[in-house]
Amino acid sequence: MQKLLFIVLMALALNTAAQSQKEQYFKLTRSGFKEKNAYKTTAFVEQFFRLPGNKGFDTSIYRVEEILKKAGYVLQSKNEFEAPLTYRIEKRKMKNDAWEPVDASISIVGEKSALQSFKTNRNMIPINCVSTAAEGVTAEVVFVNKASKEDLAGKDLKGKIVFGELPAQRLVSFAAKAGAVGVLGFALPDYNQPTKHTTSIQFSAMQKNAGIWALFLSYASKERLKEACLKGKVELKVNITTKTYPAEELTIVANVRGSIKPQERFVYSAHVQEPGANDNASGVGTLAEMARLTAQLVENGKLKPQRSLTFLWGDEITSTRRYIVEDSARAKGILWGMSLDMVGEDTEKTGGTFLLEKMPDPSAIWTRGEDKHSEWGAGDVKEKDLFPHYFNDFVFDICKEQGKFANWTVKFNPFEGGSDHTPFLQNKIPGLLMWHFTDVFYHTDNDRIDKVSAKTMKNVGISALTAAYTLITADENTASATVTQIKEDALLRLKTEFELSKKAIAEGKIAKDEKHIIEVWGKWYVDALATVGKLAVNPQTTRVGSSIKVATLAVEKQTQDYLEQLGK
Repeated sequence: MQKLLFIVLMALALNTAAQSQKEQYFKLTRSGFKEKNAYKTTAFVEQFFRLPGNKGFDTSIYRVEEILKKAGYVLQSKNEFEAPLTYRIEKRKMKNDAWEPVDASISIVGEKSALQSFKTNRNMIPINCVSTAAEGVTAEVVFVNKASKEDLAGKDLKGKIVFGELPAQRLVSFAAKAGAVGVLGFALPDYNQPTKHTTSIQFSAMQKNAGIWALFLSYASKERLKEACLKGKVELKVNITTKTYPAEELTIVANVRGSIKPQERFVYSAHVQEPGANDNASGVGTLAEMARLTAQLVENGKLKPQRSLTFLWGDEITSTRRYIVEDSARAKGILWGMSLDMVGEDTEKTGGTFLLEKMPDPSAIWTRGEDKHSEWGAGDVKEKDLFPHYFNDFVFDICKEQGKFANWTVKFNPFEGGSDHTPFLQNKIPGLLMWHFTDVFYHTDNDRIDKVSAKTMKNVGISALTAAYTLITADENTASATVTQIKEDALLRLKTEFELSKKAIAEGKIAKDEKHIIEVWGKWYVDALATVGKLAVNPQTTRVGSSIKVATLAVEKQTQDYLEQLGK
C-alpha cells in the first residue's frame, strides 16, 4: 500500500514539475508578446501586392530584417550557430521576371464615375497581365455570358473587349484567337458571399504571353456592366500598368541556438507572398514579434533553449520545402514544423474560426462527429498516409489552455494541406498549421488591415511559442506528463468513436467497418505514444519508456473492450 502511494505521489510531483515549466512559459509569453508590434508589422506588409522578387515582397523581407537586427540577431557570416542569435537572407536568381501591378481602371465611355479602379480593387489585375498602351484602350465590349456556342454565335470579337460571367482566364485563349484586345471576367466562390460583399475580387493569375490583357470584375462591377450591355452598345476605356523586371527571390531565416542539441530544432514558417492582410501579412507580423520576444528572453536568461529554434519567412511551400530538402543533415534534426498562415483574424468581421489543422489522423479519413473539414476541402488521405504523433494533441491542448485563459475560441480540422505545413509532412517531419477559415474575405482585396485583430495574433503567438519553448527544453518530467496527456486524449477519442460507431451500427452500418475505425484509432494513438520516447532533450532514466508501456496497455485494453462491445 505504501509503495503504491509512493508511486502515485511521485507521478503527481512529476506532472506538477512539467506543468510548472509550461506555466512558466505561458507567463513569459503572455506578458512579453507585444500585440502592437505584430499589428504594426502586419499593417506595413499589407500595403503591398507581394510576389517573389517584386518590390513589395522584398520590402517586407527587409522590414523583418530590421526587426531581427534590433532584437539582437546578428548577420550570419560562416554558419548559423556562430552566435546565440543569427539570421541570414538567402538570395536566388529567378528564372522568370518578377511581376508587379501598378495601376488600372475601367470606365464606361460617357459615364462620370469609373466602373472599377485599382485604388479600391487591387486584385483586379491578374498576375502576369501586361500593360495597355500609355493612353489606354477604348473599345466596344461584347457580353458573351457563359461563352457557350449559343452565346458566341454570330458575334464579331475582333478589336473588341470580351466580357463574360466566368473566370477571365477561361476567356483569354479563344478571345485572343478571335482577335479581341482584352477580356473581363467574374468568378468568386460562394464562401466569399459575392452578393453581400459586392466589391470583392480574388487575386489569381492568367496565362503568360497570352497576347491580350485581362481584368477581373467584382460582383458589383459585373452587374453594372451587364446591365449596360443588355441595354445596347457599350464602349469602355481601359488602362493597365504593370511592371516586370529581373529579380532575386529572397528568404530570411533566423536561428536561436540550442545549448545541448543545437542540431535538433523546431521550425516556424510564415509565407510573405500574397496581397492580403490576414493572408498572410498577419503571419509575417506575428512571427516577427515571436522572434523578437524569443531574442529578448534568451538575452535576459529567462529562456535557455537546449534545442534550436528557427524562424523562416519566404515564398509559400517553396521556401519551406527548400529549407528542408537542400540540407539533408539539417533536415534530420528538424523535429517539428509549424506554419502560421492567416493567424490574425477579427473573427466578428471575417466569420473565420481559429483552427489547428492536424497532421493526418483517422479523422481525415472518417470525418464525423465534431470533426469537420473546412470549405477549403478534404484531401485524399488513405490509411497509409496517417501520421501518428503526440504533436497534434500536445499543441492543441496548449491552444485550448490559452483559449480558456483569454476567452479565445479554439477549434481544429482534419488534415487538408495547402500551406507551409505540407513540406514538413511530405518529408516525414511532424507539421501543423495554425490558421482561420472560412473567411468571407479569403484571397480578396477586402482582406485589409481593418479585418485584423491584434488580440488574435497575441493568442496565436502565445500558443505557438509556449509549445515550442516547452519542446526545445523538454525533460523527463515533460515527457512523462505528455504521455499522461496523450493517453487521456486517446481514451476520450476512443470513447467518442465508440459511441459514433455504436450509433452507426444501430442505424444499419456494417459492424466490421465500424470496428475497423476503432482499431485504426487505437493503433494511431499507440503509435503516437511511442513517439514521446524521444521528447526529452537529455533523458537520464528509463522512466518515460515505462510510462509509455503502461499508457499503451491502457489504450490497447480500452480499444479491445470497445471492439468486443460492438460485437461481430
